[in-house]
Amino acid sequence: MNQQQTAVIQECASLSMQGKTSFGDVVRRLVGIGLERYHADYTRHENTYYMPDGDSLVVGLDHAATNIAEDFSAAGVEAAVRKAQRGEIFYPEFVKLTTAAGCVGYFVQITGRQVIYFGRKGEQHIEKFPSAPPAAK
Repeated sequence: MNQQQTAVIQECASLSMQGKTSFGDVVRRLVGIGLERYHADYTRHENTYYMPDGDSLVVGLDHAATNIAEDFSAAGVEAAVRKAQRGEIFYPEFVKLTTAAGCVGYFVQITGRQVIYFGRKGEQHIEKFPSAPPAAK
């Protein structure tokens, strides 16, 4: 991974933790550097970013320790996703809501255009990326 790619990843993580950027903006920037996917691990407080060639970067996240609910609620995760999509919440609040819904982490599959959220017992909830609006003519 080159310095520019590393800088973009670190800046995206930092801005997310500060609640100063949206998921869509982060994904656009990561697509721009050729990132394939990333894994957010709530238990370890870190994200691991993966390039198509297998190169990876781990970035520690300084979010408050949260108790992850024992039971997974796909509806709770979906509600948090919808709030984020509407711009009602940013990442710090998203983490609180999804951990309260029993989410231990998720994979953002950029090339697959989906996010897979999972719980303690392997439960999953999959969110497809919203379709891009049609280009103006």
